[in-house]
This record gives sequence, structure tokens and C-alpha cells, in this order.
Amino acid sequence: MRIGVLTGGGDCPGLDAVIRSVVRRGNSEYGYEVIGYRDGWKGPMEGDWMPLGFEQVHGILTRGGTILGSSRTNPVKVDGGIEQIRASLEKDGVDGLIAIGGEDTLGVARHLNDAGIKVIGVPKTIDNDLDATDYTFGFDTAVNIAMDAIDRLRTTAESHHRVMILEVMGRHAGWIAFHSGMAGGADVILIPERDFDIEEVCGYVDKCFENGYAAVICCAEGAKPIGGFPEVPGEQETDAFGHARLGGVAHWLEAEIADRTGRDARATVLGHIQRGGTPTAFDRVLATRLGLHAIKAAHEGDWGKMTALRSTEIEMVPLEDAVAELKTVPPELYAEAEVFFG
Repeated sequence: MRIGVLTGGGDCPGLDAVIRSVVRRGNSEYGYEVIGYRDGWKGPMEGDWMPLGFEQVHGILTRGGTILGSSRTNPVKVDGGIEQIRASLEKDGVDGLIAIGGEDTLGVARHLNDAGIKVIGVPKTIDNDLDATDYTFGFDTAVNIAMDAIDRLRTTAESHHRVMILEVMGRHAGWIAFHSGMAGGADVILIPERDFDIEEVCGYVDKCFENGYAAVICCAEGAKPIGGFPEVPGEQETDAFGHARLGGVAHWLEAEIADRTGRDARATVLGHIQRGGTPTAFDRVLATRLGLHAIKAAHEGDWGKMTALRSTEIEMVPLEDAVAELKTVPPELYAEAEVFFG
């Protein structure tokens, strides 16, 4: 059997670990040939691939990013895109495809499965917002990077008696902000799931200084104040999946807090640093296990499924369940963080 592998969407620590385990088990245990499609869904649409064997995956466990490249190409939005992929797979002699990605990549995989194309998904997103799995690889790495940033900003905040605001990724789900904020002891955590009251945030800031220490705020890029932000002229830039490019809440907070409290405030936007670099031990192991079970599912003909972490076990779940809805931070969990605000 010949298996194709691709990585779609944003790069993420642990992608190469998945590729490595698919190739190692596919080659040595099942005797399969594995090829890698380049640059996400663009690869199978254009028939652009590379061979994947022991030589290509040796030493990539510790690397960040993806040796296959990635893109946000959306074949569903391209006229005849699904049929292009079907034709490429047939031409390349590929019996089935393993797609590693987040909500958008797995959404395309679901469309392929509905069209009768054999596909298995592997969940990847630093946002940890896929509902069918307890954790996605890449998340732990992103949280540790953001936590380290909070630790570093804390020393500057205390030295200069400033309010330090860290903006982390999280369009619709605040898992990175919540976990890194809790782990880093942030004095306020702002997430997309709950609109914040700017006066309340300023109250927490004042309380911090009244108690003799500076304030550190951790906010997700998708967090917004009650009533929303003031209208900005012009159209927002969107990608092929219709997602607007977010960001800027930290700088808005910087200006509002300085104006309302009279205190010096500084914003830091962590941006792509969160998803670059080498994966943590947790993400290396999780990604490896997900890859092992993905190629096993292909061997067993369990197509149309996604590998998922359930407690400590890897299970197979239907692709439609994987992309049915986003997993967001529940109110009761956020309430635990609020105990430490101010």
C-alpha cells in the first residue's frame, strides 16, 4: 500500500514527530511506501510530493515546523478542487491519505471522506480547540513559551512599576491565555469566550499596585471589551478559510489602561514565536503516538476517522465529530482563574 501524508494550516511543534512515526511504523511494521505532499492541500491538488523513508525522517523528532511545508490552501473553495485531489491520488498511486492539521484541514478531510476518498485525520493546533480530543499537540509547547514570556515580563513590570500586557494566540478559544496565565500567575486573564469590562480590568490593575506589586495581564488575540472595539475603517484581511487576521487588543489595552489609571503600560504581542521552535517532551510523545495510531488505522482500513487523545489512550473518532464544534474554555474553569485576579 502507498500512503500519502500532508500537513496543513499553521506550522506547529510536533508535526515532524507525527510524520516520523507514520513513516517508521508504515515502513518497518507494515511494509508500506509513504510519500509526503508539499505545502498542505496545495500538494495533492498539484501532484507535488516527495518520498518519505528512514533517511528523510531521521533526526526530525526534535524539530519544529514541518519538513513538508504548509499552506492555507482550501480545495473546497476551488472549483473542482476535490476532484483535482482525487485525480492526483489516483495518478500518484496513493491508496489513502493522512492529513495532519486543525479545524480547517480536518474540515477538508471530512469533505474528501464524504466524496469517497480514503483519509485519516491527525489533530494539530496550538489553540487546543478541537472538541473531539482532550489535547492537541503543539498546545503544550505554546503554553510553555507564553508562560516563560509572562515570567520575563513580570521582572520588568516589578522593576519599572509598569503594567505589562501580553497578547497570545487564540481567535475564538482562550486555552493558551488561560493555561499560560494561570501557570505564570497573571493578575488578569482575558479570553474570547467572555467579553471583558475595561473598568473592571483597570480596577484589578489599581488593586495590584495598592497591594504593592505591578500588574501583568495575559490576553488572547480574540478577547474583546463589552460592546466591542470602535469601528475601524476598511476591510479586514481574511485567509482562504475566511478567517480575519486578528490582533491589536494588547495595544488597545495599553492605551486604555494608561489613560484610565494614569499608570505606565506596555504591550507585548507574542505572535508566531508561540508556534515556532522545538516541541516540548509532552508534545513529542503525543504527536508520536497520534502518528502511530493513524498509520495503524490506515492498515486496518479504519478510514474517515481522526486520532484523538481520550484520557491517556489514543482512540479513533469520526471526522465529523472532530470538526462539529470548537472546544472553548468553560465558565466554571475561567472562574477558577478569577480567584487570582488583582
